[in-house]
Amino acid sequence: METQLVHRLELDPSKRIPLLKAQLEHHHHHEPEPVLPVANVKTHPTKASTGPENGSVYFIGNATTVIEWHGIRILTDPNFLHAGDHVHLGPGVTAERLKNPAVDIDALPPLDCILLSHYHEDHFDKLVEESLNRDFPIISTPHAKQALAGKEDPFKAVYDLDFFQSILLPVVNYKGDTGGKKPVIKVAGMPGKHVPPGPLAAVNELLGAVPPTNGWLIEMNYSANGSEDGGETGYRIYISGDTLFVDELKEIPQRLKDEKIDLMLVHLGGTTIPGPKLPLLMVTMDGEQGVKLMQLMDPDVTIPVHFDDYNVFLSGLDDFKEAVAQAGLGEKVVYLDRGDQYRFNTREV
Repeated sequence: METQLVHRLELDPSKRIPLLKAQLEHHHHHEPEPVLPVANVKTHPTKASTGPENGSVYFIGNATTVIEWHGIRILTDPNFLHAGDHVHLGPGVTAERLKNPAVDIDALPPLDCILLSHYHEDHFDKLVEESLNRDFPIISTPHAKQALAGKEDPFKAVYDLDFFQSILLPVVNYKGDTGGKKPVIKVAGMPGKHVPPGPLAAVNELLGAVPPTNGWLIEMNYSANGSEDGGETGYRIYISGDTLFVDELKEIPQRLKDEKIDLMLVHLGGTTIPGPKLPLLMVTMDGEQGVKLMQLMDPDVTIPVHFDDYNVFLSGLDDFKEAVAQAGLGEKVVYLDRGDQYRFNTREV
């Protein structure tokens, strides 16, 4: 997809910096790397695995995943609170976590960057915020950059992307065999709306209660002849972010034209505010809207996330499964429990 390139960040797996402040003093100690505790491995629902796969998505919980490709690891929407913990979601709005994450943040393997859809506590909780190394790279919205860079202890490596702006992540010092071509990841901000258009959106803009959100398009490319922006796309992942099914999303397939989305991570839950006892406003897609998004984006495979971790989610996974079955799309969905990993192969280079 053509986007406006506004940032560049080299990823070097041999020179990773620590994710957490607490890891800084032990950074040069050569201890064995932690390994993600994978409960089950899933692969394409209809195509036989040609293995060994070179990419994966590991589901931690809520919208938190680890996306890995050729050894590069990207953490999405870090939320590592445990069941019983609470988050603040806006004026007078709190939510209780109901499920534990598959792994704690200090047990993650070394990572390369964070992809943060928006600055909201169920995606970037206070404990995460306090514990992160301020030099660790975060890709997020302009709103999140302003909030994070403006802290008393400011974050110093936040790369902001507006809709259809992109950042190039060339992989340097790569030692794998890709036929002489170099892996390059391109991440682009995609449209999203957390609040439905109309009077409530105007009130929200005034109060700043629900922050603006991005979706993401992650293109895993192979560059040749020294060119980074371009080359062949081996795999394309679309992450919806905490959006509703709004007209702005239609621009994504229009811009993609004949380019195919290989994998979609769809944020569901039918999140309601101010809460489940007074569900006045839905701010993320429910199961029915999730299926509409599948039909609009036409991805090869869809994985639902963000559906049952908090008590403000009124549309659970069963709603989505029912809507998927009614639409006859069952063979295009992979369901991950916390701790499961979906593995995929990129196209031949």
